[in-house]
Amino acid sequence: MTFTLNQPQGGNEMPRFAGRGTMLRLPSADTPEGLDVAFIGVPLDIGTSLRAGTRFGPRSIRNESVMIRPYHMATGAAPFDALQVADLGDVPINTYNLLASVDIIQAYYERLLPHRVVPMTLGGDHTITLPILRALAKKHGPVGLVHVDAHTDTNDHMFGEKIAHGTTFRRAVEEGLLDCKRVVQIGQRAQGYTSGDFQWGVDQGFRLFTAEQCWHRSLAPLMDEVREIVGGGPVYLSFDIDGIDPAWAPGTGTPEVGGLTSIQGLEIVRGCRGLDLIGGDLVEVSPPYDQSGNTAQLAANLLYEMLCVLPGVPVR
Repeated sequence: MTFTLNQPQGGNEMPRFAGRGTMLRLPSADTPEGLDVAFIGVPLDIGTSLRAGTRFGPRSIRNESVMIRPYHMATGAAPFDALQVADLGDVPINTYNLLASVDIIQAYYERLLPHRVVPMTLGGDHTITLPILRALAKKHGPVGLVHVDAHTDTNDHMFGEKIAHGTTFRRAVEEGLLDCKRVVQIGQRAQGYTSGDFQWGVDQGFRLFTAEQCWHRSLAPLMDEVREIVGGGPVYLSFDIDGIDPAWAPGTGTPEVGGLTSIQGLEIVRGCRGLDLIGGDLVEVSPPYDQSGNTAQLAANLLYEMLCVLPGVPVR
């Protein structure tokens, strides 16, 4: 029996404004069986603290992914020559109940654990990373983390609630989901409610690279250091689009000036090559605040870049 790897639908076989509505116009799948990588949407925005709209993120990212072609011209990565990739659709969250949704997301990702599949998630607000980490930790134990964001998301509570998009990584530490000596946060900036708002994670062992430390420089050398810190075990990559400056990515719920450039975002993801990536997400895309689609297009490209740095992807 001949085994064929899934391929994105090409722009010369079907116009880009038509055809499949999946991520990268890949085939859809009903089960993770036989997949190396699965794109999964989590259309959640009831954990947000300012502007909602990330429930539309997965659909918009998929729409903007139509311009992405199979072969990476800069790195030579050829993910579809080596990996079986498909779109599993969206997690059926409860849009009226955040805590129920968190449980639904965790249960969905736990069903992936018996399979070799690496989940690549289209968010959705940053609350979704907590249940994903809960599930993955059951298979991998505490994991390393590369976290790109304008915020540390280590609040103890938000309006008295322990679970929201700004508390994700404090809960993850408290629940033993992270190997705190292998956690790096990149791009944090702006203001805090206290002078020590960025300190909590550092006290747990996180390495923090603020946005100011990234200004006016290539991040390729920084990623050499990041690989040294987080290597040596399974790593999860969580990329909040608000880590990018709103000049490049205005379509997000909590924009902060002085952020990373789109080029630096690409450098960060490309710099994860060689890590044992066991999953990744791209969160906080809120299409109502960017009718141009540019934010979602950047998000789609960052997810493609994540795919290209997975173990087993050939490069020239």
